[in-house]
Amino acid sequence: MAPGAKKGILERLDAGEIVLGDGGFVFALEKRGYVKAGPWTPEAAAEHPEAVRQLHREFLRAGSNVMQTFTFYASDDKLENRGNTMRFSGQQINEAACDLAREVANEGDALVAGGVSQTPSYLSCKSENDVKAIFKKQIDVFVKKDVDFLIAEYFEHVEEAEWAVQVLKSTGKPVAATLCIGPDGDLNGVSPGVCAVKLVQAGAHIVGINCHFDPMTCVKTVKMMKEGVEKAGLKAHYMCQPLAYHTPDCNCQGFIDLPEFPFSLEPRILTRWDMQKYAREAYNVGIRYIGGCCGFEPYHVRALAEELAPERGILPKGSEKHGLWGSGLEMHTKPWVRARARRDYWENLKPASGRPFCPAMANPDGWGVTKGHADLMQQKEATSKDQLKLLFDKASKSH
Repeated sequence: MAPGAKKGILERLDAGEIVLGDGGFVFALEKRGYVKAGPWTPEAAAEHPEAVRQLHREFLRAGSNVMQTFTFYASDDKLENRGNTMRFSGQQINEAACDLAREVANEGDALVAGGVSQTPSYLSCKSENDVKAIFKKQIDVFVKKDVDFLIAEYFEHVEEAEWAVQVLKSTGKPVAATLCIGPDGDLNGVSPGVCAVKLVQAGAHIVGINCHFDPMTCVKTVKMMKEGVEKAGLKAHYMCQPLAYHTPDCNCQGFIDLPEFPFSLEPRILTRWDMQKYAREAYNVGIRYIGGCCGFEPYHVRALAEELAPERGILPKGSEKHGLWGSGLEMHTKPWVRARARRDYWENLKPASGRPFCPAMANPDGWGVTKGHADLMQQKEATSKDQLKLLFDKASKSH
């Protein structure tokens, strides 16, 4: 390795190092006013680069080792789906996102990962060649910008994820693949273990789970994937990038089925102490790429870094402003708050919601539709009032 060069993702994982991912850009930037809920597309990379750059920097300061390009849903078929105004092409967004991620990665010891995700074309039953062409268009930019590795993330169907991995593998760069599934498997009922085997056989070096479920559910699912891969006599590294929301009441579709999705999820947010438990559990089952997805803010990643500091031998710069286990409260003016400056207090606290008339858990929607169903066929035109009325009527009957 040349002097001053960074170790690649596989070099780090092969050496047993812990790699910390970043957090949920789509949700974080929606809350900050730079992403529109609904399409969830990443025009901000080209439209508001200063916002994307700042969020990258905050995750880097919190301890992230990977700057993932803000390219979630940046395929042209998604950018012009259901009346979304296509102000920037997928190529423009992907190029801008790569430049921003590289700029910030160069400010620390971070790598750049280019990411692709599931497509409206697959849900609408387009051919394998059509779907692969969409991925190819995206990775052409990632190759041109020379990202360090590639991630196929947020796939509900392992078949589409396999297609993505096959395209990503053609670049010769390391490939990671994460599904947004839980212990019940993908939306066709393929088990986590079988899904993982399929992804490794397709060419993924790193496999795991992202989004849709809380950390402990995702860790459990990755453990099932690991067992499947080992049983098949294969080898892989494992990653986990879950939600920052508690989801004990979710069905196989995950948090999208929760009635609170997406605008009233805040009562479910994990605390920094919950995140430390997640980091330890993930490490204990053999996961070495540990990060987050929707709901994850920089302080959550800092909690991962602080929990795993003994193994990593380093604390992030963000910990300069955070006393471990609340020790900074020793400086508080109020004595009863100073009395909380200890690990056992925060580790055993049962946080109250402050919502006396709200339930502890919800009754998720369960429409049971997946690829090929009429309700999931996508279109360029905006959703019509008649189409919405049918959905409103269906929703009323289901409750």
